[in-house]
Amino acid sequence: MRIKSSLLTIALVAIAALVPAARGAVGIGETAPDFTLTDVNGKAHHLSDFKGKVVVLEWHNPDCPFVHKHYDSGNMPALQRSATASGAIWLTINSGAPDQEGGNYTPAQLREYLQQNKAAPTAYLLDADGKVGRLFGAKTTPHMFVISAEGKLAYSGAIDSVRSADAGDIPAAKNYVAAALADLKAGRPVAISSTRPYGCGVKY
Repeated sequence: MRIKSSLLTIALVAIAALVPAARGAVGIGETAPDFTLTDVNGKAHHLSDFKGKVVVLEWHNPDCPFVHKHYDSGNMPALQRSATASGAIWLTINSGAPDQEGGNYTPAQLREYLQQNKAAPTAYLLDADGKVGRLFGAKTTPHMFVISAEGKLAYSGAIDSVRSADAGDIPAAKNYVAAALADLKAGRPVAISSTRPYGCGVKY
């Protein structure tokens, strides 16, 4: 089983390495485009609703091994709770098409998923047609974006520095999202503003 697990991890990392660098449709320092999406509770959210607040966008696929790494370990929920406790808004976005892996969940199933994983985003948003994902150039799950209180894109890329699906790598990794949030809170320029995302390709 360990050999199979190691081979799977190697294969997943190889796939992740093929993901292009995070160029996206929005450049660092540019104004993040407004959008409207409905959450799993049927409520519409506009990015402009959160003007004046730091906003984190997290692209998500419940079936992706890289997402499992950060949710099964509690890493992503802990980061969500820390960010929102500091006043940030956290929007988890599922851009999976309805006939694709990760996009074929009902809102009720996703609510159950969030509860089981003790997830704590401000809202879990559904982007079934992929418009918002393409608008931001979201490439992987997870793919993380941090928007400053001024509405400018401050960070785009990976959640952390270790490109693997192994939760055992999390303690040694540099968390780029946490670092970006800390820089913004301290009024500093974000030191690392762009990295290459890793994970499963968004299933548009």
